[in-house]
Amino acid sequence: MRPSSKSAKIAVLGGLAVFILLIFLFFSPALGLVKHHFTYLPHYGPKTVNAPGDTTYFSVPPFAFTDENGRTVTDRTVAGKILVVDFFFTRCTTICPRMGAEMQQLQLKLNDPAYADVLFLSHTVDPEHDSVEVLNAYAQHLQADTSRWKFLTGSKHDIYLQGSEGYFLAAREEVMAPDGFLHSEMFVLVDKDRHIRGYYDGTKTAEVSKLAGDIKMLLKEEKIKAKEKRS
Repeated sequence: MRPSSKSAKIAVLGGLAVFILLIFLFFSPALGLVKHHFTYLPHYGPKTVNAPGDTTYFSVPPFAFTDENGRTVTDRTVAGKILVVDFFFTRCTTICPRMGAEMQQLQLKLNDPAYADVLFLSHTVDPEHDSVEVLNAYAQHLQADTSRWKFLTGSKHDIYLQGSEGYFLAAREEVMAPDGFLHSEMFVLVDKDRHIRGYYDGTKTAEVSKLAGDIKMLLKEEKIKAKEKRS
């Protein structure tokens, strides 16, 4: 091969290498030359658009209930936590056993320090029967880690109101319903700002698996927001 041809080949290969390097650097997230978009979970409930890019989302209203150990649990005591919420009652013979089993498996799946900010709140719709002692026994039956999974009771009025206006779920006494109470099968995902971010059928393993995945996404979202506030 003639020297001129060899030099030309080296030049072409060198140029190609530089081109590939530039492409790599351009798309590198570390350099911030291309912004990689993160898909945020939706917000549920009424919202008010104040201005472009400025939206006020629905927030779960304040609450105060009593857990299976007789301790008061309020919106303030769970501040800074991601919540997974549902409604049930211990005498339920229809969907509750399945929901309890799915929540138990979710609790086990998220039994890792990475999920320390996740709490589970299960509200009884039958507070006249589901006393602190009854809820404690029910929690033990489900092998619940009660430092992370709370079984809540209180007045019917407060529980039903929190269900309908706080989470937009059915939760009430109903003579025509099986076992005398009507409540939703949905698990609700609530972020640290008390915004509702997802609904999942608590009787279906696939839906609860999706919930677990969305919790991971929400934790990542929290990190992104924290980083943006610092910058």
